[in-house]
Amino acid sequence: MASIPETYIDLVEEKKAFADLATLMPDGSPQVTPVWFDYADGLIRVNTALGRVKARNMREGAPVALSILDPDNPYRYIQVRGKVSRVTTDGADEHIDALSHKYMGKDYPFREPGSQRIICEITPSHVSASG
Repeated sequence: MASIPETYIDLVEEKKAFADLATLMPDGSPQVTPVWFDYADGLIRVNTALGRVKARNMREGAPVALSILDPDNPYRYIQVRGKVSRVTTDGADEHIDALSHKYMGKDYPFREPGSQRIICEITPSHVSASG
């Protein structure tokens, strides 16, 4: 498992940085989505709803990449490549509220009736930084 360089840990632990998440479609073509995320125990965690494209692409073992720009300096960023190590519904509703508090300062306001949230944990295998 690769780790985030100490001089860039603020991007994943403190700042309201968005990640551009790249996944692979079934035909092998890339799909990119800006996402909220958090970082816990060396893992990057993304929350989404079942049925969305990224949810379908982020099965356990799937390769992914993230680009995380510093919101205060877009020339400072990290790139993370890794695999989805776990997908779970356990705690997913609480997790999306926690992410919403980080990014918006309130509970998640975009809930759709009947939707099921999931947490996708990503284990980094390669991290590079610039800026």
